[in-house]
Formats: sequence, C-alpha cells, structure tokens
Amino acid sequence: MSHASSPGTGQALGPENDPTATWPSYSATTEPGTWEPDILGAGYSYTTLPLGCDAEGELCATLVRHIPGSRGPAHARSASRAPLGFRLGNALRRLFGQDPASIVRARTAGPAGQNPVGFVLALHGWSDYFYNTELAAYWSDRGYAFYALDFRRYGRSLRAHHLNPGFTANLGEYDQDLAAALDMIRSMEGPELPGICVAHSTGGLVASLWVNRHPEAFTALVLNSPWLEMQGSYLVRYAAQGVVEPIARLRPRAKLHLPELDNYWRSLSRLARGSWDLHPVWRPAISFPVTAGWITAVMAGHREVARGLDIGIPVLVLTSKSTHLSTGFDESMLHHDTVIEVQVVRERSVRLGPQVSNSVIDGAMHDVFSSLPGPRAAAYAAIDRWGSGYLPGHGVRAATIERPAG
Repeated sequence: MSHASSPGTGQALGPENDPTATWPSYSATTEPGTWEPDILGAGYSYTTLPLGCDAEGELCATLVRHIPGSRGPAHARSASRAPLGFRLGNALRRLFGQDPASIVRARTAGPAGQNPVGFVLALHGWSDYFYNTELAAYWSDRGYAFYALDFRRYGRSLRAHHLNPGFTANLGEYDQDLAAALDMIRSMEGPELPGICVAHSTGGLVASLWVNRHPEAFTALVLNSPWLEMQGSYLVRYAAQGVVEPIARLRPRAKLHLPELDNYWRSLSRLARGSWDLHPVWRPAISFPVTAGWITAVMAGHREVARGLDIGIPVLVLTSKSTHLSTGFDESMLHHDTVIEVQVVRERSVRLGPQVSNSVIDGAMHDVFSSLPGPRAAAYAAIDRWGSGYLPGHGVRAATIERPAG
C-alpha cells in the first residue's frame, strides 16, 4: 500500500521489504463501466476509459476513486468481475430502471451517510501517476468524493506496446482524457455537484489550459507546483524553441539527449530518502525520455500562459519557498523544489486569471503533498484557509487528519 512513513531518518527501505516488487507492471484493462480493486489497497478502485487507438495500439485513460471505509484486496483481480456494489447497481437498473449513480453516491458519501459536498479530480505530472493516499484522505475527510486521473501513456494507462511513455505532441490531446473522466464522474455523482481540480506540475499546466477553454468544468482549481514556464525564464524557452521545434516538426518522437538524473526520485521513494512506495514502471528512478514533440507541446502551453489566460474560477497556487537545482543529490533536496523555478512560476501564475492566490510552503519539495510531514501539513492548512473563503461547505465535516511523525 502506498503510504507515508517517517521520512528523513536516513534509513532506506530494503528491497526485501519493498511492496512494489509484487505489483503488476501494467494494469489490466477493465470491462466498460466496471471498477476493479487498485494497487493502493482497501478503498481504492479504478476503471479504464477507452480512447481508441493510435499507431502503437490501444489508448486509454484511467480513473481512480477513493471510497473511505471500503474493503478489498490490494491488487487488481480479473477485469471480468466488477465490485459487488457496481454489479448490484446494474442489476437494479436492469430490473427496476433505477440509476446506479444514486447507489454509488450513497457509498461515496461522507460521515453519517451524508452526500458529498463536491468532487475532486487529481491530475499528476510528468513521468508520474496517482499514488498519494494521504491526499485522497484529506479531501474525503472534508466531505468530497475523490477521484484521480492517470493520463494516456502514464501510470495505470501505460501499456507494454507504448514505446514512448508520456508522449504527446499536443497538450490539447488530453481534452479527451479529461472529458471522459468528467463524464464518468458526473454519471456517478450527478450533474450538479461542484468539482475541484487538484493538479501537479505538467498536470497543472494541462489543467490551466483546459479550464481556460472549459470554464464550466470546475468551480475551483488547486495547482501544486504547476509548470507554467521553463526553468530560468521565457528567454530560455525562446532559445529552446529555436533548437527543438524544427526537430519536432520532422521527428516528434525523437528523444533528446538530456542528463539522466534520479535526484527527484531519491527524494520521493522509500527505497532511497523519501516517504512513498512508487511503482517502478509508472514512476521510474530516471524519468521517461524527453521527446522533441513533448517538450515543444509544453513550451506551446507556456506561451499561452505567458500571453495570459482568463480563468474565472478561484485558483490556489502552492509552491515551495525556494528552488535548488543540481546534477547530484544532496539532503537539501528534501526541502526545496528541484524541478521548477518557483519564483518564475509565481510570477507567471498571476496571468492565469483575476482570482489567483499564492501560498508559499517553506521546506516543500516539487510535489508539496509528497514533501516531509511538516510542509505537507502546512500545504493542507493553506488549502483549509483558502477553502474557508472559496469552497462552500469545505471543512464542515472535516475529521482530524493523523499526521505522520517526523
């Protein structure tokens, strides 16, 4: 089970105690509309969202959900057998015409059987997937139905025939993934329930562009270290565009020869200096190879942000206090963002829309919700403060979150 341990002790988890060693390399594709137990364990399940095919074969996105208090095996079983609640709902619909969404809403409701106050959709970053059970518990404890999306060619949506994990030549390609996820969530939770998008890094860039084009999709946006500009400044982006774009036009899947560093993985994984059990294929020590088409697509997104978006909903941007970039790992990387230039991102964030709030989290890493316990707690407290003004009903049913020691 993915969880936070007591980080910063200097004692890495031994391979013999590594739970990820038994995880399947790839998720099984589910039957349409069915939910299967997820590797995260009790309370977590996933469903495949088919997206057609490309030259490599099947394409899909994967939606993960968290139902507090439910029980189930830690690993996915055969896709031919759906969870009992879903099969019962389908049976009722066939027999009596009852919408199974009403049954699911009852199962995903918060304390005392209350219906959720809203839903949350979490989006991951580059070379990543959803693993943060503490993040799911935070939102569930506050009365939200929690979902997370693994984009095409990432995480649970990655397949053996995908030769370029994470590849896209156009960030707009993810519109299909997001639309499919929201259609599924709406079918489960009802069309009127307000939604919050919580997005990290490249996912934060994708979410910002999506919400700008689809202002009705969510009622609030929480960006966790969003990658809104290249490291350094827009001048670096201009220089990189001149070199990479000609390659991308001719060979979008061409891999760029960049330094292969495991610094960030070492700050996250319990096999090194971090706090989390990470899937070795979905979140490898050396990130997915960067292709010309992918980095060009990201820079195109950065250009849009630099010109200015018009996101009308409230936006909270969470970033570390400082950046520390280095080719070699050192302990200070547990206390700084080692991926993006946080000051540049904060400056860019004001161009997202008129209701942008910035919260600086001292000691946080690039993923503020995967940082050491202190910065994680500060990040959740920042959402509580912001949410008390912008999210109706937020925190009314919140339970006290048990924080890891450390």
